[in-house]
Amino acid sequence: QVQVVESGGGSVQAGESLRLSCTASGLRFDVYHMGWFRQAPGKDDEAVACITWLGRTTYYVDSVKGRFTISRDNAKNTLYLQMNNLKPDDTGTYYCAADVGLGAGGSSCSRTSQKAGYWGQGTQVPVSS
Repeated sequence: QVQVVESGGGSVQAGESLRLSCTASGLRFDVYHMGWFRQAPGKDDEAVACITWLGRTTYYVDSVKGRFTISRDNAKNTLYLQMNNLKPDDTGTYYCAADVGLGAGGSSCSRTSQKAGYWGQGTQVPVSS
């Protein structure tokens, strides 16, 4: 049974930092591109950061460049998102996704798998001003 589980969310004030983690089980973690998506209240979800299976190529949405860093530890089946200098616009539910699609050179990222367990339940990150 495939499962990805997020952790590390919580309420913070603007300017603070958080580190999200996503632990995967039931799949060959080290062969999948992985990503973080978020859904703000009343909006569609968007890709925030994605990383290739070896970690050599990354994608970031423009609004988080220079503040967020995605990384992975294939030995631990774990994906991370270090979020610094958080802003109220970063508020949302953050989801971990396995088997995402990255454009050439990290130009884009999209969710490509609808398979059960490849999308987490989400962790909330409310950022107050």
